[in-house]
Order: sequence, then structure tokens, then C-alpha cells
Amino acid sequence: MAMSITELERSLKNLRLSGMVATLQARALQVSSHDMDFIEAFSWLVQDEMDRRQSSLLERRFKLSGLPERKLLKDIDWSYNPKVPKRDVLELGTLKFIDAKEDILLIGPPGTGKSHVGKALALLAVDRGYKVMYREAHELAGEISEARELGEMRKYRQQLRQSDLLVIDDLFLRKMPGSAGDELADVLMSRYEKCSTIITSNRPFDDWAKLLGDVVVLAPLLDRIMHHGHLLKFEGKSWRLREAAARLAKKSTIG
Repeated sequence: MAMSITELERSLKNLRLSGMVATLQARALQVSSHDMDFIEAFSWLVQDEMDRRQSSLLERRFKLSGLPERKLLKDIDWSYNPKVPKRDVLELGTLKFIDAKEDILLIGPPGTGKSHVGKALALLAVDRGYKVMYREAHELAGEISEARELGEMRKYRQQLRQSDLLVIDDLFLRKMPGSAGDELADVLMSRYEKCSTIITSNRPFDDWAKLLGDVVVLAPLLDRIMHHGHLLKFEGKSWRLREAAARLAKKSTIG
């Protein structure tokens, strides 16, 4: 006995075919209207299910990455800040650096686009199936400290090593704890030449050792990272200041 649309939808839900459920009535209407034959409509139903699963998978990967928002390279206004290293950034967008297990340091004043680029590269990596972990520097330091206190540092190191790409954003934006230098060196050493790391910071590269407490191993480690990595310097005007000025101008117009 033939099922009704409602019964068929219920059966598809039981089979966890939510993509088919979402478009079943539309595909059935296309068949009854002779816009498609049965085989064509069924093939589209299968594609609908595959698309839904892919979309759900990407959403899960995005949530697991810790990225707070979706940033895109195409949204950067290159003309506003011509000093931003556009060619180098777009080359990094190929993500070849991940397969090569290379690291990236993005250095420059606040608001020049470092975090935007780091998040955009991380999102590209998520979309292409890489395992990504994004943390602001102070969050990473807090998680490491908590793992040490709970005796779970080995487990946390394993989590870090399993990420194809680790993004440490806004290093030195907030004051780092006294142990941060050793912890950062530990993280970078565990990932060196095994997987890729992106670090963004508004402080010059030469200041890092002093800011992290003159950690003995840090300077030679960073030298090694840069030997196989990319240092991009961001200069110019602040996008955030431009956006703030635009908001003020809009309020003044409305007022």
C-alpha cells in the first residue's frame, strides 16, 4: 500500500534523512507537474540529502574550531589599506602552507586586518576539511593553566597536536600570565614541523621574548619557525576606526 506524503516524511525522519524530508514535497510537486520524471526527482532528493549532510558537517566543524565569527578574504577592502600585504595574503588563501606544515606570524598595529585574515584563513581550512582550533591568546593561556591544574596537560597537548591548524589570535592584546612564555614555547615546540600555527600580534617580533619573560627557548624557537614560515607585516590605517567614524556619521545624519 502506497504511503502518504506525511507517512513517507515520517519514515524518512526515522531513517535520519532530514535533507530528503526538507525537499520531499517540492520534488513530489515537480513530478506531478511533469517538470521532472521519477528518476530525476529521486536523484535530486539524494543530492538534497548529501547537501544537507555536508552543510551539517561544516557547521559542526565550525563550532568545534572555536571561531567566533565567519570572516572572508573577499570582504577586505584592499584599497583602504594598500600597505596590507595583499599578494601574500591571497597566496596563503590557497592553504598550501597547511600541507607544508608551515607557520604564519601576522604582525602590525591594531585594526589593520590581522585577526580578519587569521579568521578567514581558518574558515577556509574548516570548509576544506582541515581540523582547526582557534583561540585568543589569553583564552589559550587559560586553558593550558587549567589543564595543568587538573593534571590533563598530556590530553590537552594531544588535542593541540591533532589540529591541522591552530590560530593564536591577539597575542599581547591582554597581559599574559607569568608562565605564558614557557607555555607558548611548549605549544609551538609540540607543533613545530608537524602542523601549522597562525599567530597574530600587535607587538613587534623583537619584543616577544621580553614580553614573555625572556624565556630562553623562545627566541631560537621563533627563529626556527620563521625559517619554515611566513612573517607578514600589516601597516596603515585602522578599519575599526573607519567603521566607528561611519557609525558616528550615520547617527549624526539620523539625529
